[in-house]
Amino acid sequence: QVQLVESGGGLVQAGGSLRLSCAASGSIFSINAMGWYRQAPGKQRELVARVTSGFSPNYSDSVKGRFTISRDNAKNTVHLQMNSLKPDDTAVYYCNANLVRTDYTGSSFNYWGQGTQVTVSS
Repeated sequence: QVQLVESGGGLVQAGGSLRLSCAASGSIFSINAMGWYRQAPGKQRELVARVTSGFSPNYSDSVKGRFTISRDNAKNTVHLQMNSLKPDDTAVYYCNANLVRTDYTGSSFNYWGQGTQVTVSS
C-alpha cells in the first residue's frame, strides 16, 4: 500500500511560522506531483501549493509570498514552510500526491494524507 503521513501542524499566534512535512511510503515507482490543500469548517477544500516534476510551484493567491513548498525527491517528501500566518489560514491541511505504483505502472493515482490541523490565533 501507499501512505502519506503529515506532520508539523499545531497552534500558533498570528504572525508566527509553522513547517509542515509529508512523507510518502510504500510501493512507489515515481511521483509526478506533490502538494498541499486545506479545508476550513464549512468551506471547500482548496489548493494551497503544489509542485509538479519539471515545473515551477503553484501557489494560491492568498498564500503567495508567505508560504514556500519544497520537495525532496530522493526521500519522497514535501514540505510547506508557512510564515506570517493569519487567522484565515486556520484549517486542516492535507498532503496530496500523484504517483505511479510499482505494481501498476500504466497509470497514475492520487493519494491523500489524513490531514494535520493548523490553528492560528488572533
